[in-house]
Amino acid sequence: MYYRRKILLALLEVFDNRLEKISLQKLLMLVTKQQKKPCYYFVPYKFGCFSFQANADLSTMTKYKQVISEDNCWIKIDNEKYLLSLKEEDRQAIRNIKQVYGNKNADELIKLTYLKYPYFAINSVVVKEKLKEKDYRKVVEAKPISNKIILFTIGYEGISLEEYLNKLILNDIKVLCDVRKNSKSMKYGFNKSQLQNACDGVGIKFLHIPGLGIDSNKRQELNTQNDYNKLFAIYQKEVLPQTHGLQENILALLKDKKRIALTCFEANINQCHRKHLAESIVKISGFDYQLKHI
Repeated sequence: MYYRRKILLALLEVFDNRLEKISLQKLLMLVTKQQKKPCYYFVPYKFGCFSFQANADLSTMTKYKQVISEDNCWIKIDNEKYLLSLKEEDRQAIRNIKQVYGNKNADELIKLTYLKYPYFAINSVVVKEKLKEKDYRKVVEAKPISNKIILFTIGYEGISLEEYLNKLILNDIKVLCDVRKNSKSMKYGFNKSQLQNACDGVGIKFLHIPGLGIDSNKRQELNTQNDYNKLFAIYQKEVLPQTHGLQENILALLKDKKRIALTCFEANINQCHRKHLAESIVKISGFDYQLKHI
């Protein structure tokens, strides 16, 4: 079992095996704030901090008959004692959370986390009713906003879905353009439907433009930078000249929305075709903006 799932189960365990779903998300984030390396990451969502990975893990654990979902609650149903199987620092973190927040209901936890971490309330649909005006202003101020027109590129290799989304949010990206030929992924959160749903949830428009990708059968045996360079030379010769219309559409979208990002897998920009795609768009007449790889 993944260690992070033991954290979830131990948290349920100390709360008498039952927590409202919203409360569990809030309490889990408070636990991770005490960890040197968080077991889960969070994004600002409809009711505040939310971990897609934690929610997916809980759904998976229903199949193993460890938890059930009932009356908007997560309930631990197996008899295992997970708290004792954790590292001492994680056991202590969960016990601290129980001691400090054990008597708080979901509404109180929502308000508490909004006050403590305003950034995670920026997409909340209930924030105005939960906070006083002066506290609500702090949430408004926590929302990243920029009017500077920038074409971004971003890869998702080596980071969680939540870390990836936070990069987009912190850069005030309005539209994410998925330029993979095939938008399937073994990595949680990055299949087309998963990524689109996640983007929708944090207010980012998602577009898949497969015509700007590279066929998977051409991406075999990429072991050195020279292998990548040969692949990209073919891409520049065969794909980019034939997709000028799609590139012009991206430029028009950039002018309209001001901040858009091209995305693919690789973290290293020199090993991803999005670099060459972006540089091709930069050369189109009328492009007078910044290009930034994040």
